[in-house]
Amino acid sequence: MSNPPGDPQPDPSLETEPAEPAEPPRKRRRNRKVLVIVLVTLLALLLAVAGGAFYFVNRLSSNIERIPDAFDIPETARPAELPGDSITFLLGGLDGEDKVDVYQPGAARTDTIMLAHFPEGRDRGYLVSIPRDTYIEIPGHGENKINAAYSFGGPSLFVQTIEELTGIRVDHLALIDWNGFQALTDELGGVTMTFDEETPLADGDDPIPAGTHTLTGEQALQYVRDRKDLPGGDFDRVKRQQNFLRALMNELISSGTLTDPGKVNGVAGAIGQAARVDEELSAFGMVDLALSMRNLRADDMTFLTVPTDGTGTAGAQSIVVYDEERAGQLWTALAEDDMEAFLTANPDLITGDEVR
Repeated sequence: MSNPPGDPQPDPSLETEPAEPAEPPRKRRRNRKVLVIVLVTLLALLLAVAGGAFYFVNRLSSNIERIPDAFDIPETARPAELPGDSITFLLGGLDGEDKVDVYQPGAARTDTIMLAHFPEGRDRGYLVSIPRDTYIEIPGHGENKINAAYSFGGPSLFVQTIEELTGIRVDHLALIDWNGFQALTDELGGVTMTFDEETPLADGDDPIPAGTHTLTGEQALQYVRDRKDLPGGDFDRVKRQQNFLRALMNELISSGTLTDPGKVNGVAGAIGQAARVDEELSAFGMVDLALSMRNLRADDMTFLTVPTDGTGTAGAQSIVVYDEERAGQLWTALAEDDMEAFLTANPDLITGDEVR
């Protein structure tokens, strides 16, 4: 197995669109502070809504930009709807520069990709991370890293690529960029986490000592974006992000945020700066979704990463090698609500509580 992949090195022979221009290292590097945690914050908030928090949903809905034409895909090219009331979200984090039109081809890539599936009954959920360098077939563009799909064709090609890869129909799309994440974490008063050992942070920030600490937005950012200090690189970074997500969801549920009008305004404003959702997810749809999941908690979520065969190269690019056989079994298990049996047979895919 090769070393974990780092930032992609463009190879013109592999790109079907013009290569991106050289990026100013500091600014672009900070723009890649797009986190899994932010991606699912919208979802986590919805899961926690009950009773008196309808005001929050309405406030949130009015703040969030809607993604145009997210499902502009021929119906014949899409998977069939799953039976019952199961629901699937596609969550993507954008790496484009600030103030660009992220819906224009070439303006951004999705450097964080997750599929969140809630089977019939919606009393549990599965959050599957797909590494950004996973090398797969992109409809109409040949083989490339999966994060190039959004760059080539915007939201609809991103959705179509994931649907063709998984065979699972996407019900809703959420896109998150960096603006608003740090403010959101700080609006919550930080997030409390416990570390068994000294934990390094990105950008050379002081490490977090062993023990229990309430992370500020800046600390949380550096915790989840670090990969150079981790033996598994991007794979371990995904685990950190999922670990933080658990803590964030618990903070949202236990802090009384959603029943405090003052906090609701701040949190909804921060989410509004960071999140975009498809046009089909209306305010009424959010309320219905929230009520159907009102008893779901972080402990009811299983976090995992799609099966891979480690890393390799394609031309000059470092890639993640997709494990088609085991990944196919995963997607079938999700679609057929047979995840417990799959995870029993594949425990190595689960992100546990112990994350460095």
